[in-house]
Amino acid sequence: QVQLVESGGGLVQAGGSLRLSCAASGRTLRQYAKGWFRQAPGKEREFVATISPAGSSTYYADSVKGRFTISRDNVRDTVYLQMNSLKPEDTAVYYCAAGGLSGADLRRATDRNYWGQGTQVTVSS
Repeated sequence: QVQLVESGGGLVQAGGSLRLSCAASGRTLRQYAKGWFRQAPGKEREFVATISPAGSSTYYADSVKGRFTISRDNVRDTVYLQMNSLKPEDTAVYYCAAGGLSGADLRRATDRNYWGQGTQVTVSS
């Protein structure tokens, strides 16, 4: 009974900040790479950020680089996404994921990932 439970989404004005959290429940997911994806209305799901199992390596989409920061706490078995300088184009449902031994594996083999339920982020102008 593995679950990834997301929290922290909401409505924020452009230029504001939000922090998303995603905690494993039912079984540890500490050994996996973790990351965040998002899907905006009418668009396909896109990669946002990944972090390696030990947190030693991170990778970001160009669209969020310099504004978003991914981190993880393996004691709490939780991955975070700190989102600063938010823009209306960041509006989407954000999904956390866990899987693979690297961020590259997580991005490529998405059908093997564990997925969170999604949390809505809306950025108003």
